[in-house]
Amino acid sequence: MIGSKKIVCIIPARLKSMRFPKKMLSMLLGKPLLQWVWESASSVRAFDHVAFAIDSMETGRLIDSFGGTYYMTDENCASGTDRLCEIVKRGLITADVWVNWQGDEPFISEQMIMELLQSCEDSSDIWTLKKKIERQEEIHSPHFAKVVCDHQGYALYFSRSMIPFYRDPLPEENKVFYKHVGLYAYTTEALRTLAQLKTCDIECAEQLEQLRFLYHRLRLKVHETSHEVFGIDLPEHLTRATLHLEQKLSLLS
Repeated sequence: MIGSKKIVCIIPARLKSMRFPKKMLSMLLGKPLLQWVWESASSVRAFDHVAFAIDSMETGRLIDSFGGTYYMTDENCASGTDRLCEIVKRGLITADVWVNWQGDEPFISEQMIMELLQSCEDSSDIWTLKKKIERQEEIHSPHFAKVVCDHQGYALYFSRSMIPFYRDPLPEENKVFYKHVGLYAYTTEALRTLAQLKTCDIECAEQLEQLRFLYHRLRLKVHETSHEVFGIDLPEHLTRATLHLEQKLSLLS
């Protein structure tokens, strides 16, 4: 709860990943990946309820093994957002604000969630995060979505290309770029609206669902974070995640 707002966290966990089949069943330091995510999300004090949105009972059995909660959703859902839309449409639970925390993101912190939700009592439809790019290769990489905002912090555009494009020569240190951190919060009305919207040309071109939000003029507030986060998209990312987790745990011990 934040103010009078009931906050629910839904963790989409699609089993049929194309690039990394059954990654949601992966183990990380001897514990299921989804259990790491569940424990992190469950520790966030702002959340009134935490649950997975899944598409397979194989995932459900794994979640049962560590005492998690889940809702079965259509295996044809194209995105995590679609799974949240289905939960709202079916009236499985109620909330004022819905946080979409992807099941392959074990390193999101409570501080990032509070940065995301810092203005959840305003009139925005959707909230998300951005981080200043510090590594040059990320600016040009299509694997990192970039974002530009207006003077009030609302998203103007997202792209896999470099935005903004600096026409005139400038020292590299004077150029500022932000990458999008794919963590969202939505109002109930925003999810009901999104459930009715069709894809648009710019979304299909960039393969970025957030462009559908902008195309249909939903107000998307973007807050800045200083925290790095990475998801597990490929099998080799488990090795990087293991090293990161070992370093994190050693600092706590």
